[in-house]
Amino acid sequence: MFTFKQDTRLEDLGGGVSRRILAHGGTMMAVEVNFSAGAVGPLHSHPHEQLTYVLSGRFEFTIGDETHQVAAGDTLYKQPNVVHGCVCLEPGTLLDTFTPQREDFLP
Repeated sequence: MFTFKQDTRLEDLGGGVSRRILAHGGTMMAVEVNFSAGAVGPLHSHPHEQLTYVLSGRFEFTIGDETHQVAAGDTLYKQPNVVHGCVCLEPGTLLDTFTPQREDFLP
């Protein structure tokens, strides 16, 4: 399956955060998430496993009881149902991979 950027839609989530659904199918989904400085990804949890790769920028992430600053090239793993969230310190973009797919993200 090919997903071309021109065929995707950038969704404004408000508060300086936007999301673009990338390739998805079966039990996997890739999502690009853009943050402006100061934007917050509020603490939340979900039943999906999630990998986050920092493409650019700098973030302070909380996963469970740990909080660390991360930057381009860093990767984070979030177990199902573990509370996590972030604050964007420098404008940046994250690449999130979920399994199973986030059906709640699809139209």
